[in-house]
Amino acid sequence: MKKIIVIPGDGIGQEITASAVEVLKKVDEKFKIGMEYETRDAGGTSYEKFGSPLTDETLDACKKADGVLFGAVGGKKWDSLPVHLRPEKAIFGLRKGLGLFANLRPTKVYPELINSSPLKKELVAGSDLLIVRELVGGIYFGPRCESETKDGVEQAWDTEIYSVPEIERITKLAFETAKIRRGKVTSVDKANVLAASRLWRKVVVDVAKNFPDVELNHLYVDNAAMQLVLNPKQFDVIVTNNIFGDILSDEAAVIGGSIGLMPSASIGEFTSLYEPIHGSAPDIAGQGIANPMGTILSAAMLLRYSLNRDDAAKAIETAIDRTLADGYRTADIFTDGFKKVGTNEVTEIIIKNI
Repeated sequence: MKKIIVIPGDGIGQEITASAVEVLKKVDEKFKIGMEYETRDAGGTSYEKFGSPLTDETLDACKKADGVLFGAVGGKKWDSLPVHLRPEKAIFGLRKGLGLFANLRPTKVYPELINSSPLKKELVAGSDLLIVRELVGGIYFGPRCESETKDGVEQAWDTEIYSVPEIERITKLAFETAKIRRGKVTSVDKANVLAASRLWRKVVVDVAKNFPDVELNHLYVDNAAMQLVLNPKQFDVIVTNNIFGDILSDEAAVIGGSIGLMPSASIGEFTSLYEPIHGSAPDIAGQGIANPMGTILSAAMLLRYSLNRDDAAKAIETAIDRTLADGYRTADIFTDGFKKVGTNEVTEIIIKNI
């Protein structure tokens, strides 16, 4: 049996993870994968029960699992807590505890939702890219100083550090992923200015020699940001460091017009974690109107990357394509002329389409 830890978290996380599990059960019934589920708390719900946003017991259970399906955490009711008790600390604890070194965030422009994109239709039609972001190194984790005085002037600083093994690990993942996609990797750096980027580029070139069937090109981060809005169709897999990936993945997320459909995967040393990119949306929690598709597509990524079941993952993705093609829309993507459905109803439709 394949053990899946389900962490609903807070707000709409409770509803959307329930939808994703129902879809996984249908896929399991069809493809005979053999999955079992264990629900654990994290975030605000964990704080309410245990006084901690992430307990050691939950982290240990995740380490032993074949995959972790995560909802969302946070909410105004916990905003006044000390920083170390805030729900968001659960995310950082899971990243560190599971060794989640890479974040994979796909951006796909659905033909049925192309009018929701802020870009011209002819620019985004057919766009389907994946950003592979290094997640545990770089300037976010380097030495820093919040405040010091030098020559009578207050200053602060952060340090960007990357080692060869860190760059090799993320680059290999990007190339292996490109092999099952369209065979192209774009490495994004700032090698014309930054020493860490020059090492990044050198290591990427060395790793690329082991993947002769994958095309490699390089872009400086400023040009990459521009190209994402000028011609997103040119990209297949983008690999980049922590800070650049943080910025570019958020930019790419809006190309498709709705973050409600955006999944993500965080690949780890022990196991991997899958979650939608949106937040807990406590203002609509419990109303049955949340869009579960981002979480359901995250479950598809779990099947693909943790269980090596690309066939089952494609079945989910095809079912969502068909649901959208048939005109069904949740509140966040609804426009006149389509069929408005709630969380449970759209989940049932997706299941029928599998």
